[in-house]
Amino acid sequence: MFKKRAHAEWRALPLAVSLSALACATPAVGQTADQAADQAPAAAAKRTDAKKPKVSSTKPTSSNATVNLVNLLVQQGVLKEDQAQALIKQAEDEAYVSRQAAKDATTKADDATRAATAAAAAAQPPGTRHVTYVPEVVKKQLREEIKQEVMAKAQKENWASPGTYPEWAQRIRFYGDARVRYQGNYFPTGNDQADAINFNAINTGSPYDLSNITNPYGAPTYDATQDRNQFRIRGRLGMEADLLYGFTAGLRIATGENNSPVSTNQTLGTTGGNFSKYGVWLDRGYINWQGWNGDLSLSAGRFDNPFWSPTDLVWYRELGFDGFAVQAKHEVWEGFTPFAVGGAFPIYNTDFNAGINLTNPPTKFASHDKWLFGGQVGFNARFSPEYAFRFGVAFYDFDNVQGQLSSPCIVELSGDVCDTDLTRPSFAQKGNSYFALRNIIPDPPGTGNNGGTSFKYQYFGLVSQYRPVVVSGQLDLGHFHPTHIVLDGEYVNNTAFSRSLMNAAAMNNRGPSPDGGNTPGPFNGGNQGWLGRVTVGDREIKHLWDWNVHAGYKYLESDATIDAFADSDFGLGGTNLKGYFVGGNVGLGENVWATLRWMSANSIAGVPYAVDVLQVDLNAKF
Repeated sequence: MFKKRAHAEWRALPLAVSLSALACATPAVGQTADQAADQAPAAAAKRTDAKKPKVSSTKPTSSNATVNLVNLLVQQGVLKEDQAQALIKQAEDEAYVSRQAAKDATTKADDATRAATAAAAAAQPPGTRHVTYVPEVVKKQLREEIKQEVMAKAQKENWASPGTYPEWAQRIRFYGDARVRYQGNYFPTGNDQADAINFNAINTGSPYDLSNITNPYGAPTYDATQDRNQFRIRGRLGMEADLLYGFTAGLRIATGENNSPVSTNQTLGTTGGNFSKYGVWLDRGYINWQGWNGDLSLSAGRFDNPFWSPTDLVWYRELGFDGFAVQAKHEVWEGFTPFAVGGAFPIYNTDFNAGINLTNPPTKFASHDKWLFGGQVGFNARFSPEYAFRFGVAFYDFDNVQGQLSSPCIVELSGDVCDTDLTRPSFAQKGNSYFALRNIIPDPPGTGNNGGTSFKYQYFGLVSQYRPVVVSGQLDLGHFHPTHIVLDGEYVNNTAFSRSLMNAAAMNNRGPSPDGGNTPGPFNGGNQGWLGRVTVGDREIKHLWDWNVHAGYKYLESDATIDAFADSDFGLGGTNLKGYFVGGNVGLGENVWATLRWMSANSIAGVPYAVDVLQVDLNAKF
């Protein structure tokens, strides 16, 4: 039995022993084969006289001989360094697993032998001798089973392959992308620079003195006449972790020159210039749960747009949503899958340190939280493997976003506050209609604000409420797969729009004055918008020479939706824009592609404004 056990352990020794023997027959560096043959008899005699090596059954075999041999083969150019390291690691792993399996097999066999002997002794009369014999085939089978168990445990716990990640780390996925862009902004002649007021700059800074409204250089305005060239970068790095039982958690950081919700672009040369470093922002942070085979999804935190939107008409494609969302879908019959989405999203939460109402005693101004509530229903239909159609209808309620006229308040300094200042938008692009929020008390002529003609420091709020209905559709014609023809369309209508209110209160988006400036012109903005686009080529750009081209037309009136969340590229962002766009993509490698886009936009209402935008991108993702 000792011989059988020794034989089992000898078979479990690593490849190191045989490789060591091979090393003895290998010519030394600089030695010819004939010289090695001449020295072989002497070496053999010397080995005969030497003490024979003894293999221990308990101490693991050293791998030094294997390492020496592999290093020698590397020196002779037989193996490369990375091949050598792989062989050494493989030999060590296999040797360890084999030793562990042999040890466990021997232990279990001995335990079985002792148990059988004890059982036989209890059953036999005193003086009876009983010898239990475990066949070699049984030992071999037991050894193989234990070896598989040890290997499975080694792979799960990663102690047979040091350097690999533990099990929990393997459930974390990292991803990211980078983009380098050249952008040219070209303004034709005829734009009205003086009246292109930047309401967002006012509302996010100091109030504007309306008594200087006749000064063309007094109010902050958008650049509407000077062509600009920009180089911009975007970098995003994300992580998503599988937390088991349907839960996942994710984080993503991104570049960005400000906290704009619709852009993670960083323009090179800004924020101080001179190669100054740029900041990063928390772009995503969420916990998600999925159940019922992925048919139900719950998301909380800051996550991607949960509503299906094939275009940028209402929601910019990079926009992140803060709040809570539920998504559900279920295939009721083959090829037809209805879906539904709902959620609640805080747009603005009043700061605890909001302004003080100078009453006796002083009180805090009322909070003015703003929310978005939304719901969408629709379906996916696949008529055949080549044709698919998707359709959805959504309703959004922007709660408490409309500006409110303040109670009468005294304003003589730019630092003075009124009780509805917080109803102004905390972020905007351009296009929506505004009115002055503050109901300023006029002082006696010659004092203070001189009868309300001076020191008219104002903030501006949205005139309209916003409850848009959005209808979306997409038809995918894949008859010439991998080349597809995709038709996208979207329509929006703000159901809370009131033209009479706009005519009474709006400061901008008006036609020419009928009397040369004393009387405001009629309001010529609107509440509707639509976009149509056709794309031909590959649906996704992943590989070398994948390609697609697209062309479309966009028409989005001033108050069809909140301008803060619309496309930030077309017309340099916002609503009250119409025009065409064309572009294309081509793959330059695996997950590397180039993009070219040309967008030509004109204002629909208000002062003349037009801009053409050229974008040339180099994109990469991983």
